[in-house]
Amino acid sequence: MSLSDILLLVLAGFAAGGMNALAGGGTFFSFPALLAIGLPPVTANATNAVALWPASLSGAWAARSSLRPLGRYLLPLLLAGLAGGLLGGLSLLVGGDDVFRRMIPWLLLVATLLFAFSPWLGRLLAARREEAERPPHTPASLAAHGLVSVYGGYFGAGMGILQLAAFSIEGHPLVRSNALKNLISAVIYSVASLTFIIAGRVSWPELLVLLAGTILGGYAGGALSQKLPARWLRVLVIAVGGGMTLYYFCIT
Repeated sequence: MSLSDILLLVLAGFAAGGMNALAGGGTFFSFPALLAIGLPPVTANATNAVALWPASLSGAWAARSSLRPLGRYLLPLLLAGLAGGLLGGLSLLVGGDDVFRRMIPWLLLVATLLFAFSPWLGRLLAARREEAERPPHTPASLAAHGLVSVYGGYFGAGMGILQLAAFSIEGHPLVRSNALKNLISAVIYSVASLTFIIAGRVSWPELLVLLAGTILGGYAGGALSQKLPARWLRVLVIAVGGGMTLYYFCIT
């Protein structure tokens, strides 16, 4: 790698780790950077997933205060993330990502619209249920989280926005939704990363450089997410989702 390649990966890693902890969309920075320095698409995707793994862990740790009251509510979500991340990672290794790449802009568009309108959808759902500190799991909600986990293990671009949309519609406050997103992302990245490492599809020199940025960015973003006003964070999420949607529509 040249010095310019190293600098590009460090900056892209910091931006990716921070954005994933704040609003999702970190892959928008790190995956193109890995492609730009010459890695093949599947190798770049696998390396990107492993690089974002520690950032998701540090982001979840920084936001842990929002998760303590949830207790056993987290277990079904963790299991859905574990199973979905494994299935998505294996699917990428077996079949490649050409078909899924064509779906990305449409998935991002739907997710961004869901998140933008989640306050109204949340009020509509709240009218049909009693207010609860821990919204109950339903088969439909767990299936939705499972599908998002498969997507995250397969490619992951915009996974955070899909998760924020799902948690917001379920009725969680935005700060807690963001903390839940960081935790489940950590589970998904963990199982998918181990799958890619075992399969030998990770490029280690590029990974180590990218990691230096993602770890710092993930903790900084996770800590900042606890202090940003909810309205600012919502605007940031919608802006990231809209920008990613336009970008992927242009390149697919």
